[in-house]
Amino acid sequence: MAAEYATFGLAPATRAGGVQADGDFQVHRDFMDFVVDGRPLLFRLCDLDAVSPLASDVPPAILTAQVRGLLLETDAPLPGGRHVIYGCPECADLACGAVTAVILRDGDDFVWRDFAWQTAAHADLELNGYHGIGPYRFAGAEYRAALATLLDGAVRPRRRVLLIGARVALLARLAAALRTIGIGADITEDARDVPADELRSYGAVAFGRAVTEDRRASVRRAFADAGVDVRPVDGLAPIVPVLVAQIEHALDRGPAERRRLTRLGASAAADVEVTSPCRVRLTAYRLDRLHRTHVHEVFDGVLAPGDHRLPLDAGAVKGEAFVVARAPGSVLVTAVTRGAPGGRGPGNPG
Repeated sequence: MAAEYATFGLAPATRAGGVQADGDFQVHRDFMDFVVDGRPLLFRLCDLDAVSPLASDVPPAILTAQVRGLLLETDAPLPGGRHVIYGCPECADLACGAVTAVILRDGDDFVWRDFAWQTAAHADLELNGYHGIGPYRFAGAEYRAALATLLDGAVRPRRRVLLIGARVALLARLAAALRTIGIGADITEDARDVPADELRSYGAVAFGRAVTEDRRASVRRAFADAGVDVRPVDGLAPIVPVLVAQIEHALDRGPAERRRLTRLGASAAADVEVTSPCRVRLTAYRLDRLHRTHVHEVFDGVLAPGDHRLPLDAGAVKGEAFVVARAPGSVLVTAVTRGAPGGRGPGNPG
């Protein structure tokens, strides 16, 4: 069979949830992405909001069934030996569309070929085939070993956040928004009162702007005493979508080199860096003198890999303002600075 060998692996990935400017929301999903020749396979699919079937929030029996299917120990779920590689992150319904491929054995090797976008039982390769992707031949031992780690019990991400702040009503709205998109959230005044076993269930701790440094240090000590590597989030503003985006970024434990968005800065323009072709959406939030929130969608388009400078309307970012950048699987947040453009804003890597 004419297919060159490719390396196969798995890596943690996140489909960042979020609260949209119009009040709609998208669900947070953690999953294992397929890494082919050292690069996430999902990155080869421009502007695709999807997750693999190897999601952390599916019951163990379903996850095991998905792995067994990829190992060809059970029949293919779709005609023609086709398997779902990426599906809808909201409902996993084939009618929403899915990336599928034929998986077969060739001696001891596994081959993935005939990738296609599919919305019904049968795929139309001529009309909807991904002709530039695959076929991939994976050495059997490497392929089985990678998938076997999931059967042994993969470490599941901690998708809970502890909220600490002075504005109880804001914290309640934030907790409700996080729970809506699939992230557990709890509110407390002092983490010293939380049992160590419970502290270990949190992946992030978020502080409101009014929380003193002494109180923050006390919370950090409580997590350290419990042996927890927790990500701190310093709330930028009393704006729920901005705080949700900050927490989503903190919960993303994937390596920076496997994220699509890697840098965001904002002044008179937004400086954005992406690692693969993808759709990027920029939303500006600003507080006026009466602390009312104003929202502006400032950019929505597909960007090529590299650095991009995108002008920002002065009215959208005047005063105290913040920009949220979203791409499939990535989210970054920054405060708008006055003066020299570029650089790394709060919430960005580094």
